[in-house]
Amino acid sequence: MAPALSRVRPARPADLDALVALEQRAFDGDRLSRAQYRRHLRSASAQVLVVDADDGALAGAAVVFFRRGSGVARLYSLATAPEARGRGVATALLRAAGEAARGRGCRELRLEVRADNAAAIGLYERHDWRRGGQLVAYYEDGADGWRYALPLATG
Repeated sequence: MAPALSRVRPARPADLDALVALEQRAFDGDRLSRAQYRRHLRSASAQVLVVDADDGALAGAAVVFFRRGSGVARLYSLATAPEARGRGVATALLRAAGEAARGRGCRELRLEVRADNAAAIGLYERHDWRRGGQLVAYYEDGADGWRYALPLATG
């Protein structure tokens, strides 16, 4: 039976080991390092969000970057544990990333995705992300990518 999930929350420094373990399990390459996660957890220009599983592991994580004076935020990473896929983790993280960006006054959230990642592309398109430019040989293994953007409603 898959572990039950709780809500999205901001990551804490104590989550560092679990974040690195999730990164190793979720991705084959282009992984964030322990040093990068440590820096992002401390940075005022980054927000790391996580979803806990009841077994103490992380079911998912997202890293959002903000730039001072910009109305555009960047969803830099979205990772879901293999056993948690298809359980709404990525959707919850996408929503939380959008809320975090809106909370900082951003009008748009952007991301890059591997062109061969049909599952992620489907997720983004189901949630009204718009495909932009192609990124040729963007990833470390030479794979192409796509840019996507999500306009954020401001109130």
